[in-house]
Amino acid sequence: MTTLRGNRAIAIWRWGIAVAVYLVAVFHRTSLGVAGLQASSRFGISPSQLSIFILLQLGIYAGMQIPTGILVDRYGPRRLLVVAACTMGVAQSLFAVADSYPLALAARAVLGLGDALTFVSVLRFAAGQFSPNRYPVVVSLTGTLGQIGNVVATLPLTALLHSAGWTPTFLSAGLLSLISGAAVYLLLPRSPKLQHQPREAAVLLGSLRGVGRRVNTAWSLAGTRVGFWVHFGSMSTSLTFAVLWGVPFMVEGQRMSRNAASTVLLLSVLVAILVGPPIGYLTGRHPVTRVPLAIGTSLVTVLGWYAVLAGFSGPIPYWLLLALVLVTTTGGPVSSIGFALARDYNGPAIVGTATGVVNVAGFVASIVACLSLGWTLDLLGSQTLGSYRLAFAVAVTVQALGLAQMVRWWLLARRGLLRALEAGQSVPVPIVRHRWDLGAGDRVGS
Repeated sequence: MTTLRGNRAIAIWRWGIAVAVYLVAVFHRTSLGVAGLQASSRFGISPSQLSIFILLQLGIYAGMQIPTGILVDRYGPRRLLVVAACTMGVAQSLFAVADSYPLALAARAVLGLGDALTFVSVLRFAAGQFSPNRYPVVVSLTGTLGQIGNVVATLPLTALLHSAGWTPTFLSAGLLSLISGAAVYLLLPRSPKLQHQPREAAVLLGSLRGVGRRVNTAWSLAGTRVGFWVHFGSMSTSLTFAVLWGVPFMVEGQRMSRNAASTVLLLSVLVAILVGPPIGYLTGRHPVTRVPLAIGTSLVTVLGWYAVLAGFSGPIPYWLLLALVLVTTTGGPVSSIGFALARDYNGPAIVGTATGVVNVAGFVASIVACLSLGWTLDLLGSQTLGSYRLAFAVAVTVQALGLAQMVRWWLLARRGLLRALEAGQSVPVPIVRHRWDLGAGDRVGS
């Protein structure tokens, strides 16, 4: 018993060091949420040009998820976390001293590259340190602890930008990444114990054809596809609001002060921190609730935004806007359900690849939402409340489309699992047939 507890304490300690890199990465990722207006002024750019920051940062992040999964399966999370931290530190330092729009874009692109290596590496590390029934809780806690970086990127960052200025603020942020990378290098073991990886996986990793086979293997599994659409359909509006367009909407459209807008973001982050662990606990203990919870959260978010945007001609009442933002925020923690699905349905040799496939989804959705919002504002030629209302309606439609795909693939996956059960095969999550399941000709159970 003492040995088990000691091993668990060591695993938690090591995981905490890895999470520190992710915490700083989240700070970097969301820093433009309160610095967007300053960036517009500093570089003299339009709303669509401001969106390009997110296109590059999150686009590179999304595009690197599958390669990151493959790299972490091959080289291990420790190496990738060190590279990630150093890359982000250099990128944020470059962003701090950038005095032109192209140089700032290059800095955010490099930042996205470092950010891309972080989360999947932390989850791969956790997959080898914790048992399957604890893994959903650990994933949720990882996201929750990462939100501390989001907290720092709200009111504290606003205050620091006001008092210290642009360059000292972002130079300090770059230094934080370098410190976290040094901690991983010095404190994590060189060869942390990961789950056994079959020898044939190493052969697959040696060629581009093998890479394609790994991705196809992960994508062919029902759990990976459902996880992809859960991630896509849960987090796009939440991330769009947090990383770029929330403060401009509240300041320019709603005529709120910057401190008040930053407070709304801070409260939303605190809600994400509070709801993350219970969601992880619930879905870990009761896996059958995972996709229905994601569907319900996305449905309430989409309908809530459409109703509020269509129901008011003037500024949205503060209490109602705050309530809507807080509900929207739950999409972030709920999106982690996608990683649990990927882990359950993929073997240890490709779980990193599958996690990368899933992680692409929400960021692709967020990129499309951010860009569509910026382009709509440019087409309308103004940043009035009416323009923001229409632009946000366009952005929320991205989540609505993801929700439709989530429901579709969940029903298809259930049909496949039910057929497997009827054939006497084992499935990761026991389920029972309901009348609304696909395959109406089959016998309906309870």
